[in-house]
Amino acid sequence: LQSMAGVIGAAITALANMLQWAMFFGGRGGENRSNPLAALAMMILGPLAATLIQMAISRRREYMADASGAEYCGDPLALAGALGRLESYSTRIPMRANPATENMFIVSPLTGRSLSRLFSTHPPMEERIANLEQMSRTGRYPE
Repeated sequence: LQSMAGVIGAAITALANMLQWAMFFGGRGGENRSNPLAALAMMILGPLAATLIQMAISRRREYMADASGAEYCGDPLALAGALGRLESYSTRIPMRANPATENMFIVSPLTGRSLSRLFSTHPPMEERIANLEQMSRTGRYPE
């Protein structure tokens, strides 16, 4: 799944790069029908979209790992409790983490709610715990 996200991200970025070079060197046969604003928008938005897709897939993988872990240990509430304890410890001890290394942590070291959530590799801990609690009640991890 993560390798597919990498392929999608690379394809979007490659398309943005092709549009960049097409904008600089013109269109086919000497015709200059290219729209520089559209190419500029694609150069900026293409890699951004690729990054957002990769981060969304990474968050989805975290949910899938939670579901697998809950099935493996047989008690979703135990896993939810462990995640809650990890979260409480991580907020007590401030961490200086580079955003590029966020995916190496069990609990996201970055804080913030608004736009930064789009670029987070980890879903919010509250959502993960709520999903595990729902799994405990229903027997199924929510989609």
